[in-house]
Amino acid sequence: MKRVYKEVTTRPVDVGLQPMGLSREGWGLALDGRPLRTPGKNALVLPSEALAAAIAAEWDAQREEIRPATMPLFRLAATAIDRTVPQRDLVVSETANYAGTDLVCYRADHPPALAARQHAIWQPLIDWARLRYETSLAVTAGIIPARQPPATLQVFASIVAAQDEFRLTALHSLTAACGSLIIALALFEGRLDCEAAFTASQLDESFQIEAWGEDAEATARRQSLAADIAAAARFVALLAQD
Repeated sequence: MKRVYKEVTTRPVDVGLQPMGLSREGWGLALDGRPLRTPGKNALVLPSEALAAAIAAEWDAQREEIRPATMPLFRLAATAIDRTVPQRDLVVSETANYAGTDLVCYRADHPPALAARQHAIWQPLIDWARLRYETSLAVTAGIIPARQPPATLQVFASIVAAQDEFRLTALHSLTAACGSLIIALALFEGRLDCEAAFTASQLDESFQIEAWGEDAEATARRQSLAADIAAAARFVALLAQD
């Protein structure tokens, strides 16, 4: 799609009662004075001026061709409105279900160096989650599956369900990129930064790369995951700003 607009602006908006029963007010964007809508044709109403300004900068940075891949904040916001609002229960379920087979709960029994690294990086996250959420996660080694206590799963399901549509969308993206709800929550709540979250989520892959090297496809995939993590983390930070 070609860029046909010249000016991108932000402005307060109140779009009243929507089909999903929500009254949405906040900040919107306009391209040459015309309100910007989501790909699903819904009103783009953002909860913080800081997020609106950052998304406006993404649109303003487009040149002759508009490239959606270079607008991760807009994509997250549009996903929140177009998908998370109408399919909230599904998004909650998809995110919370990671707790049942969370990456940090599955340890190698060999080689010893990998097992030691997993314990050093993942166990502090298990301990943090136990103190932060007052619940315990079962840890296993080898191929033996770990069945998490129902009460633990309910705690994490409640945490996920408590998020508004924008934070839920970011948490869903982080969880998918990290392969772990625990790592995502640790980043979400400031226990980890983006680099540490990526390192924790890619621990096994990094260990294999150190031994055998990395091909171009794996490099591209890891770079994409790191970008997804960084975008979702920035999205959450912008939501918190007035």
